[in-house]
Amino acid sequence: MKQLFIVRHAKSDWGNASLRDFDRPLNHRGHQNAPEMANRLVAKGIRPDAVVSSPALRALTTAKYFAAGWQIPAEQLNTNADIYEASVKTLLKVINDFDTSFDKIALFGHNPGLTDLLNYLTDEHISNMPTCSVAIIEFPLDSWELISGGTGNLVWFDYPKSGLD
Repeated sequence: MKQLFIVRHAKSDWGNASLRDFDRPLNHRGHQNAPEMANRLVAKGIRPDAVVSSPALRALTTAKYFAAGWQIPAEQLNTNADIYEASVKTLLKVINDFDTSFDKIALFGHNPGLTDLLNYLTDEHISNMPTCSVAIIEFPLDSWELISGGTGNLVWFDYPKSGLD
């Protein structure tokens, strides 16, 4: 059994028009929501074996908040440049290349790719993964290489304004 945690980065700051999209930081709400969502997972005993993030500042900062909550050292965070602005096809290749020795991996990235990926992997019809939302998908498979469209089951979905906390 494999579990994929899909995490959209927390709310980012659009205040500085001179920054490249890649370099946008989290805004105040993003800095509040990321540890809050990490704590929701910790409270339920939900923790991945590995963390892989887009290297974009807002995604990596979000991943660092979650890693701190999970007590995973920041130096154990992995980045993959292919996640930034990725299509479903590219994200699927990233997932298929995951190390099979890990059963639970958290993937931090961006929309619209993550929402499209969630729907593709599970046959769900979620219109949008809000900022800092978390989807956990289970796959009755032994290898990440076998993951493809419709092979997963959405077992948990939450976001900061869901009222589930």
